[in-house]
Amino acid sequence: MKRGHIIGIELNEKMCQVSFYDEELKEPHTMEADADNYQIPLVIGRKGGSWVYGKEAQKEAAVGNAACVFDLLNFAKNQELVQLGDKTYEGIWLLSMFIQLVLKHYESIEAIAFTIPVMDMDLAQILKSVGQKLGVEKEHIYVQDYKESFCYYMFYQPKELWQYEAALFYCDKNTVKAYMLRKLKTAFGKGYGNFVAVDEVASAEMEELEEVYPVLNVDKAREADEAFKCFIQGVFDKRLISSVFLTGEGFENNWYPNSLRTLCNGRRAFQGNNLYSKGACYAAYNRAVERQEIPVYLDETKMTEQICLKLRVKGVEKWYPIVAWGTRWYEGDRQFEILLEDTEDIEIHIESLEKKEVEAIRISMEELPKRGNYTLRLLVSVVFDDEKTCRITWKDVGFGTFFEPSGFWTETVIHLGGNHGQFNSLS
Repeated sequence: MKRGHIIGIELNEKMCQVSFYDEELKEPHTMEADADNYQIPLVIGRKGGSWVYGKEAQKEAAVGNAACVFDLLNFAKNQELVQLGDKTYEGIWLLSMFIQLVLKHYESIEAIAFTIPVMDMDLAQILKSVGQKLGVEKEHIYVQDYKESFCYYMFYQPKELWQYEAALFYCDKNTVKAYMLRKLKTAFGKGYGNFVAVDEVASAEMEELEEVYPVLNVDKAREADEAFKCFIQGVFDKRLISSVFLTGEGFENNWYPNSLRTLCNGRRAFQGNNLYSKGACYAAYNRAVERQEIPVYLDETKMTEQICLKLRVKGVEKWYPIVAWGTRWYEGDRQFEILLEDTEDIEIHIESLEKKEVEAIRISMEELPKRGNYTLRLLVSVVFDDEKTCRITWKDVGFGTFFEPSGFWTETVIHLGGNHGQFNSLS
């Protein structure tokens, strides 16, 4: 059976970009909007009785041939109504229509990952609903921020490119920001490099860049180059950098030759504007298809604790995470069934990257009816009230036609440390 497409989509207030996984080449490719141009303007409109989007919508709006919506992402996020011609549409519906038009050539989509500049829980839920309208199963729809997409992109590059820290510079014609991908050391004893983070380490407003675009001013370009070079030297001070990546429209004009020599001094440097969509595509592929073990990306929105249950799966008995490190609490809800041996209690472990000890919690099963091994079937439901409170319910659901449900039900409330102040203490 032929597998559906694996898609990564970058979305921001201005544009959209699509990368798809090539099974033969084992890597993502980015869909071209025009020759050597991957950027699709985030614009949708009506021309006569037809929908137009992207550059076509921009052109038609410019000459007055189409009514268009430009602030599409914010209209969707704020769940606003939008007047388009003589009709009113929901912002979320318009965003969904835009995505459908962009992906019209992909008949079957198996998994999709959206990447946005900063993680936003409300927008994440909207994008997941958009993915479901495309026919993608809920568990194969993912939303992540740019920093996590950078991580996933790096995980699929040669290891020597992130043996030490990897640097990402972003430039948008007046601002330069620097990010570092670093490996974390944890108290729990997991190996160095099993957990990673991306930190914004520096940013600067560069007035010199204002004169570089749209026409290159040679004198101002030289000044901008020198300012950027000093910025790089400050970022790289006393750091071991394996590789450097440049992204953003500000790097499209070749105004920084001296800075580039500084970047490439003892390290490899790359420039391009499809890193985030490719990283999202790698994320969708890894989570839905490949499922290989890779480092866990952590940030202030993710949990530094995991909840484990001792299970035997395919003959292997070990502590399996039912809520894993790196999970966002609002994405941690799940249900599954287990078969019990003859037991009076169930033990769960809470493992923290902050602490060396494991917290054990025992749940009494004494009120369950006495049956033979593996005829006690429990439905386990994991629900988060907030980032610090997890509720686990255990319910007897019977065993087919042999045993009716007994009515047994119990709940375990777990109070976690939360994320505030925890992540920053990891080094």
